[in-house]
Amino acid sequence: MAKPINVADYCASAQRRLPRFVWDSIEGGAGDEITLRRNRTAFSDYVLRPRPLADVSRRDLTTTALGTTISLPVILGPVGAGRLIHHDAERIAARAAANSGTIYCLSSVARAPEELAGAANGPMWFQLYIRPAREHTERLVRRALASNYRVLCVTVDGAVSGIRERDTRNDFKPPVSPRARFLLQGAAHPAWAANFVNARRLLAPRGASGPAQTSLRDVEDEITSTWHPISWDDLAWLRDLWPGPLVVKGIMRADECARLIDLGVDGIVVSNHGGRQLDGVSASIEALPEVAAAVGGKLEVYLDGGIRRGTDVVKALALGAKAVLVGRPYIYGLAVRGQRGVEDVLGILRHETDNAMALLGCSSVADIDSSLVKRIDDASTTRATNPWAVLPA
Repeated sequence: MAKPINVADYCASAQRRLPRFVWDSIEGGAGDEITLRRNRTAFSDYVLRPRPLADVSRRDLTTTALGTTISLPVILGPVGAGRLIHHDAERIAARAAANSGTIYCLSSVARAPEELAGAANGPMWFQLYIRPAREHTERLVRRALASNYRVLCVTVDGAVSGIRERDTRNDFKPPVSPRARFLLQGAAHPAWAANFVNARRLLAPRGASGPAQTSLRDVEDEITSTWHPISWDDLAWLRDLWPGPLVVKGIMRADECARLIDLGVDGIVVSNHGGRQLDGVSASIEALPEVAAAVGGKLEVYLDGGIRRGTDVVKALALGAKAVLVGRPYIYGLAVRGQRGVEDVLGILRHETDNAMALLGCSSVADIDSSLVKRIDDASTTRATNPWAVLPA
């Protein structure tokens, strides 16, 4: 098979390499998956407006994210179930991000924060789901702080789990049990099966000599207990507890921004959880302009959801994002080529972003502004040619 040349190629190859129940768990969304699809297709509602009479002989994709310099405006976002794909998913992603000069954000349901301390030389954020007991949350936050994570990113759109009907139809929910259909699907994908068996064997002893290693069963247990409402009081408590930059992930409305600013939050991730929580909400890119306008530069705004091309990155930056977070794209790369695949996906997005900047007349990320993008009223033509308009079932 030819080497993938874009994220769509990696997506198609990943689907072939993974059992159906794993693919559906990663790729699926909530309900009728309207928001899942719209996250992608809504980018077609925005057209680019080049200004070609500019000196773009040299271009610089470097930017900063909450004081950290990164070589491109793309961050590897948190993915809780990466070890369904590869037994060492989080370390691989952290190393790939470091090698690519960007940030990796570890999900709090994936591994203990200590496990990745020192795993890569690059900067890392720690994504938090608040726990029902504050003492449990406080211990986890303090462990992340002691492990030198630079930013705490708290997810707020997880009061309950979304209704994910692909998983229901597959009868798939953690913990993964050896049901006949899973065994048959795994047998048809031997490379994945061998890796998954390795993951099940990661049952390191929990002695006092060092940090416990999170087994796949631990991950499954964490995922099942993830969903818990978070209140403004909880957020204020976290602000007092965490001394570094605090990011809130899951904001889709302008009218919440003023209170977040007053609370001392440092960043917002405009996100609908990849279309995996509440179906029928707007695409992240549609919510971005109103959030960015409400913030008015008083804190940093990021976008999560639907990024598949460098032109998507540019559109997000033009509409007010400091950088974007990607999840599924790097998971596709992980499934196909491991660390090389993750680095290649980042390289593809880097190349496409650089190409778009050159053709738009931008020599630096700072040159990307709202004049470069326009929303169109009738996007039917562009959507008809969008390869992501209908996602694989």
